[in-house]
Amino acid sequence: MKKTFTILFIFALILTACDAVPLTPPASPPPTDVPVSEPSVPLEEIPLGAGYGVRGAWFELYFTDPESPLASQKTGGPDGPLAEAIDSARLSVDVAIYSLSLNSIRDALLRAHDRGVQVRMVMESDNLDRSDPQKLKDAGIPILGDRREGLMHDKFVVIDNSEVWLGSMNFTDSGGYTDNNNLMRIRSVKMAENFTKEFEEMFTDDKFGSDVVAETPNPRVTIDGTPIDVYFSPDDGVQASFLDLVNNARESIYFMAFSFTADPIGEAVRARAADGVTVAGVMETDQVKSNIGTEFDHFSQDGLDVYQDANPGQMHHKVMIIDQNIVIFGSYNFTDSAETRNDEDLLVIYNQDIAAQFIAEFQRVYAQTK
Repeated sequence: MKKTFTILFIFALILTACDAVPLTPPASPPPTDVPVSEPSVPLEEIPLGAGYGVRGAWFELYFTDPESPLASQKTGGPDGPLAEAIDSARLSVDVAIYSLSLNSIRDALLRAHDRGVQVRMVMESDNLDRSDPQKLKDAGIPILGDRREGLMHDKFVVIDNSEVWLGSMNFTDSGGYTDNNNLMRIRSVKMAENFTKEFEEMFTDDKFGSDVVAETPNPRVTIDGTPIDVYFSPDDGVQASFLDLVNNARESIYFMAFSFTADPIGEAVRARAADGVTVAGVMETDQVKSNIGTEFDHFSQDGLDVYQDANPGQMHHKVMIIDQNIVIFGSYNFTDSAETRNDEDLLVIYNQDIAAQFIAEFQRVYAQTK
């Protein structure tokens, strides 16, 4: 089964090589109650030395490339465009990040602070004492740790109240260069308002984890015809909405999961597979081996095309693509901790062109499985 699936992926990759941007796959008919944007103009490739990037009218989307020869030099990755955006900040930069060790991001934040931009940060307390956060604190940048048992696991930046950067990528050397990760830039005042509200909840109100405040100003943001649902965990009960999307899958479910131990989501995926929906996935090998209750065993027992990754670093994505139209991604692992204890963010984007880019990344990661 894997051989047949891999041949299909290789064929798709050959098609991709003929153009700067992967071809948009045929659209599956979406569930009647789920909005999906119309296909747009072709996306523009953003050249990266150690990664992949595309640009649309209101977004930029990046993926790391651990196999790039430049990856070992820690240059040419998605952190470069983020550092440039921080360098362009005029008013404010708010950062919620699990861990920080990328010099490019550290130095860009220091430059912003030095030129009078308001820079603020919240972090996972366990990582706060490392050298790069300490350099920011020594320079006078305020950083608040979560000081909770759960994790401050968000990975987002809000710049000038007008754009948001988010995804699975921690701002670390491994996150940018040895792990498989995604990072997306969204230009939208309403989207920025959502993430600023979440940031203020942590930084100003000192509410983390189970101190739930469900106050997202714009839970659905529509940008140039693309609907985007915005969730924060544990505030918004993410799993219920996640399950609705999985249960409505009609033709395909592709996923890349760093950690997958949430039984309800696993059961829903297997149920759709039993009903004839195509299911394929890649899971991080170290997590499969160490997690108690990993869903990998159930997928394998059911004979599904779900495999362990072969990247010596981490397969760190938390992505699900449904019916080649809908992308679920963010910092939210498919776990109970993400649902109930950790501070997390998750977007659901209804856009065929963006889904095609995540499918291309899935093809790259799947081709390396074992």
